[in-house]
Amino acid sequence: MSERQPGRFSDRRDAGRQLAALLVPLAAERPVVIGLPRGGVPVAAEVATALGAVLEVLAVRKIGAPGNPEYGIGAIAEGGTRVFDRGAVEALGIDGDTLEGIVAREEAELRRRVETYRGKRPVASLRGRTAIVVDDGVATGVTDTAALRAARRGEPRRLVLAVPVCAPDSAALLRAEADELVCLIEPPQLFGVGQWYADFAQVSDAEVLAALRGAGD
Repeated sequence: MSERQPGRFSDRRDAGRQLAALLVPLAAERPVVIGLPRGGVPVAAEVATALGAVLEVLAVRKIGAPGNPEYGIGAIAEGGTRVFDRGAVEALGIDGDTLEGIVAREEAELRRRVETYRGKRPVASLRGRTAIVVDDGVATGVTDTAALRAARRGEPRRLVLAVPVCAPDSAALLRAEADELVCLIEPPQLFGVGQWYADFAQVSDAEVLAALRGAGD
């Protein structure tokens, strides 16, 4: 279930509405929609609303290279999932102690996000259900790989990754992690997810919480 089409999105909610149009057939499966904070949550909120589904979050953090945090060399997700681009780590000459120091800092932020977004509320059960992991776009794919592996631990019957835009090379890798990839746009070259959005402003914790509260209305 994938479709290529030109164009761009006005904002994340617009992307979510367009993505939901492809996911409507899954509504009958009573899925759990999982947004990746922070940017994936507004997209996921629109999908959950359209499908009449439960909206959950799964905390995941990119591990950035020393001195260049935007360059992802790995990712971690709640539950202890770790994914590293070993080729990138070796090419940059990052030693084990340096890598563990970066991971420790990101784990602290991961714990903060889990506490902020979920508090003491138990995580929605995925066992035997269809789980739809939603992000606002995929560049390298390492963060989404960590998220999918963490979600897979919940033993869903079916695991779907749904994104508005995805780099083709990453799409090929993620199809091996998910049971299905749903993507609106796979451009020949992806220089950055933000280029496909007219408004790609950073999403705040308050916006994530508002989306989660709205899903429960």
